[in-house]
Amino acid sequence: MRLHRLDITAFGPFGGTQGVDFDALSAAGLFLLHGPTGAGKTSVLDAVCYALYGAVPGARQSGQGLTLRSDHAAPGTRTEVRLELTVAGRRLEITRQPPWERPKKRGTGTTTDKAQTWLREYDATHGAWKDLSRSHQEIGEEITQLLGMSREQFCQVVLLPQGDFARFLRADAEARGKLLGRLFDTRRFAEVEKRLAERRRATEAEVREGDAALLADAHRMQQAAGDPLPLPDLAPGDPGLATAVLGWAAVARSTARERLTIAQCTRTAAEWAVTAAERALDDVRERARLQRRFAEARERAALLEQRADAHREAQGRMERSRKAEAVAPALDLRESAETEHRGAVAEEARTRALLPETFANAGAAGLAAAARRAAEELGGLESARRAERRLAALTAERTGLDREERADEAALQDAEDWLAEWEETRSGLQARIDSAQEDAARAEQLAVQREPARKRLAAARERDRLTHEADAAQACALAARERALTAHEHWLDLKEQRLKGIAAELASGLVDGEPCAVCGATDHPAPARKVAGHVDREAEEQALAAHRHAEEQRAEDERRLGVVREALAAATAEAGEEPTAELAARAEDMERRYGIAREGASRLHAAQEDLRRAEHERERRTAARQEAAVRGAARTSRREALERERLTLEEELAQARGDAVSVAARSAQLERRAALLTDAADAARAAQDAAQRLKEADARLADVAFRAGFDTPQAAAAVLLDDTAHRELQRRLDAWQQEQAAVRLMLAEAGATAAAQQPPADLAAAERAAGAAARRLQEAVSALDAAVSRCAELDRLSGRATASVRRLAPLREEYDRVARLASLAAGTSADNERRMRLESYVLAARLEQVAAAATVRLQRMSSGRYTLVHSDDRSGRGRSGLGLHVVDAWTGRERDTATLSGGETFFASLALALGLADVVTDEAGGVRLDTLFIDEGFGSLDDQTLDEVLDVLDSLRERDRSVGIVSHVADLRRRIHAQLEIVKGRTGSAVRQQGPG
Repeated sequence: MRLHRLDITAFGPFGGTQGVDFDALSAAGLFLLHGPTGAGKTSVLDAVCYALYGAVPGARQSGQGLTLRSDHAAPGTRTEVRLELTVAGRRLEITRQPPWERPKKRGTGTTTDKAQTWLREYDATHGAWKDLSRSHQEIGEEITQLLGMSREQFCQVVLLPQGDFARFLRADAEARGKLLGRLFDTRRFAEVEKRLAERRRATEAEVREGDAALLADAHRMQQAAGDPLPLPDLAPGDPGLATAVLGWAAVARSTARERLTIAQCTRTAAEWAVTAAERALDDVRERARLQRRFAEARERAALLEQRADAHREAQGRMERSRKAEAVAPALDLRESAETEHRGAVAEEARTRALLPETFANAGAAGLAAAARRAAEELGGLESARRAERRLAALTAERTGLDREERADEAALQDAEDWLAEWEETRSGLQARIDSAQEDAARAEQLAVQREPARKRLAAARERDRLTHEADAAQACALAARERALTAHEHWLDLKEQRLKGIAAELASGLVDGEPCAVCGATDHPAPARKVAGHVDREAEEQALAAHRHAEEQRAEDERRLGVVREALAAATAEAGEEPTAELAARAEDMERRYGIAREGASRLHAAQEDLRRAEHERERRTAARQEAAVRGAARTSRREALERERLTLEEELAQARGDAVSVAARSAQLERRAALLTDAADAARAAQDAAQRLKEADARLADVAFRAGFDTPQAAAAVLLDDTAHRELQRRLDAWQQEQAAVRLMLAEAGATAAAQQPPADLAAAERAAGAAARRLQEAVSALDAAVSRCAELDRLSGRATASVRRLAPLREEYDRVARLASLAAGTSADNERRMRLESYVLAARLEQVAAAATVRLQRMSSGRYTLVHSDDRSGRGRSGLGLHVVDAWTGRERDTATLSGGETFFASLALALGLADVVTDEAGGVRLDTLFIDEGFGSLDDQTLDEVLDVLDSLRERDRSVGIVSHVADLRRRIHAQLEIVKGRTGSAVRQQGPG
């Protein structure tokens, strides 16, 4: 990574825009960044870090982008940092603008603009910059990927803050671990420790949870067993818990099986007793049933004997009904024929009533002939119908022509009236356009004159303000000059008084027996005494300080007066000597006239549009007037043709209508007559046919009744039963026969007869005996079910406990394995001899690499005296830490780095920083760092050590590497010729660059 150029605007102490050309500084390989305290040396490095990562290093980092803004910046100047660099063979330009509060463009107050970031790349092929991204996230990921290091690593590797490494040398193992952990990103190893600890706690919780579940199953087995068999007194996590629970479960299952065998035997005996009781109960029930059945048969036989006469009468009625059934079809046929005849006669009467009296005595044939004649006449009216429809269409068309004529007359009159006023309308619109054009030209002239007048008025007001400010500044300058003269005189007076009383000050330090500093005498017989109002050195120095302060204030007031006078002269030159009130009145009048002209000019477009619409309307109305005249001529010709056709059609229709009002009415009359005649002819023929069928039905009925044995058809109809009565009578006959057969069968049963001869059955006693046996069986079954359930529950719980024990076995093994690993990684295991945590072990390896890389430069800086080595001796709570020792070749002893002196600490920390830069660079993938910065600490070195350190730093620029030293040591300004000086002032700091020549 090589820096080319840095541009800073309104950033930190820099109020304006400052540029740093790193290419010119890097030409010498070694350059110095110096300036007074607070000037902004570190702010240059902050700007580089902010451009790359969007944040400043270390403690100066803040979450508020507004804190980066310079207090010296103008309100309208935005904070911006632009850095041009080459990394990974690509030349990039990064521009960042933090959020800032700027004045609102309209109104008062401020508004906050969001942060902005740009990334561009130089295209050497086309010789131009091309935009890559404006996304904060994308740019941050791109830069981090190219550099291969985080912001913390960059600040430690590229900026090399010596104060941090001096503290690193004196820090304990924990503090060193935090720094190395950030640089080498060993959080994954700490995460491994954390994950192992969490896994140990999780597996331990799972083991305890499994043991708790096992104990819970044991308690459930104890409840299921129903015996106060004591459980083993163990808690979750105790060794041997699984074996104890499984042994106790085996004893409980054996006891439950013995109880199950006893319950099974009891149930078998109860089943035998129930079978015997039920068999006896069945015998008693059967005997009682047979006795009830024989008594019931005797009662039903007596009832049948009482209903024998009614049964014989029903049989005779059924026989007569069967004979009449042969006459039923003829009766139905005659009734149907009679119904049809009555309907046909009624329909004939109805249709004849609708006909004229001339057809009252006409037969069916006459009616049909009249209907045919009416139909023939109706067919001859079709042509008349078409003529009638055409006449109606002619009438409608003529009405439409009259309506169009009235509309055209109204439109023609409206067009004539409007066109009569056209010239007047056009003149008025043209006058509006001319007036607006004049106002527009006048507004353009006033716009040119308005801006100078406004500027001159603003300058006049500024002139008046500066006049008052200059008077006030002059008064302040005169007062400051007087205060400075007074302070100077006061200081001279006090100095003169002190010189006069200097003997008293010297006398106050005389001691008897010791020589005087002036004359050397050891006797002091009459030392001078301080008088009232004596002026000592402190009073003189206070007066001198007051004099200097007054002089500074006088110079500042005179400088301010000069600035105000220069601004007043510039404002007077622009505004002239004319009073401000006259300039304001003139500007106000010009603004008023400009506003009036602008308002008039704004009406030009509307006037032009009104004229365009009016011309279009004139053309439209002229065309409408011509079209109305053409349509009027066409209507006259059409009306004459329609009148001739109407007369012809009316003559034809008069002949076809006859006495009807219209052809349609005549056609309706003929259609109705033909329909009535047709209906009447059909009804007459139907009545004749129905009468013939009725006569035939009467003859057939008389013949069938005679053959069935009835004197008349009415006699057969009287004994004929309908379906409902026939079914009811047949049901009664069948029921009597079935009852008679059932009674005979019951009386003939041998068992019923034998049971009737036995004593009455005692059913209640047999039922009580059977109920008692059933209850004993139910109790035995309940006891057996309970024993079966107990055994099943114990088997289920025992199986689950066994499965839990099997499932917990590998979990216990995993817990033991994870616990050993977690203790080993945490440094608490006995196997970890040095009690070193995993992250500390990795960091110790890194620190050993850093110490080896730092020793190469430390030996050169110390002329081979010192060597840095890593120590993993135990420290703090008995654990191995990240110890760092220095070996002194002069004494051959190894001691802690905290014992180094100030100068030794500096070049040791510098060597450590450079070594760390090499290791982190390799860790980041070997990214080449062509620009490095070293911050402060050179003031603690003697000349020889400083030369050795500069030789080491000078060796860093091999292979085109440049090193920037940040320091205010004056000796470095003579040794290093390429310099970047930061100069501070009241309006902000500025950058002054000096090349190697």
